[in-house]
Amino acid sequence: MPRTVLVVDDDPHIRQLLVFALQKAGLDTIEAGDGEAALALAGSHAPALVILDINMPRLDGLEVCRRLRAGSDVPILFLSSRDEEIDRILGIELGGDDYVVKPFSPREVVARVMAILRRTAARPPALEDGRSLAHGRLRLDLDGWRALWAGQEVGLTVTEFSILRLLASMPAKVFSRDAIIDRLHGPGFAVTDRTIDSHIRNLRHKFAAAGGDDLIETRAGIGYRLGACGTA
Repeated sequence: MPRTVLVVDDDPHIRQLLVFALQKAGLDTIEAGDGEAALALAGSHAPALVILDINMPRLDGLEVCRRLRAGSDVPILFLSSRDEEIDRILGIELGGDDYVVKPFSPREVVARVMAILRRTAARPPALEDGRSLAHGRLRLDLDGWRALWAGQEVGLTVTEFSILRLLASMPAKVFSRDAIIDRLHGPGFAVTDRTIDSHIRNLRHKFAAAGGDDLIETRAGIGYRLGACGTA
C-alpha cells in the first residue's frame, strides 16, 4: 500500500507545493490547514508521517505534536519560518524526528521524508523470538522496534530508537555527532549537532524515568557511546 503523508500548514500554497513533490515521489498525501484538522486526520487515517508547520494560529505545531505524542509514535517532520534554535530544540524535545526551515527546497523535504520512512518501512509486529540487541538492563527488539529497560518498555520516537540501536550495535565505540547524522540520514544532510544533542537528552530523560541513569556516556570533544546500562 502507498505510504500516506499528512501535510499540515496554514498556507495553502505551501501545502500545494509539498503535496505535488510528495506525490511525484510516489507517496499518498492528505492535507490539513490547522492543528485541529490535523489531529482529526491523524486519528482517522493513521498516516505514515506528519509534516507539521510550527507557526499556525490557534493550535500551533508544537501543541499538535504534544497531543500526537500522547498516543502515537508517528514520525514528525517540523517546518518553521524561523531558524531559531529554541524552536528547533523544543520541537525535537517534544518528539519531532527532523526539522526544516522555510524557505525550503521541496526536494530536500522529500529526501528527509524518504530517509525517515526508510527507517520505519520494516516495522512488523513484535515477535518474542525476534532479533534483539542487549547490553546490561537494556534490550532492543529490532523486529518490533521496541526498547526495554529491565523488562519495562520505554516509548521512543523513530529517530530516538535509531540512534540507540546504532550505539547498541557497537557498545564500545564512540560515535561523533557527524557519524550519527551520517548513519541516520546519509552523508550531506544539514542536521545540526544540537539536534543530535536534543535526541540524546530525550533518550536519557526517558530511560532515567525507568531507572536507567547510565544509558549513554558522553566523551567530551568526541561524541557519544552506550553507557554501562546497569552492568557496572
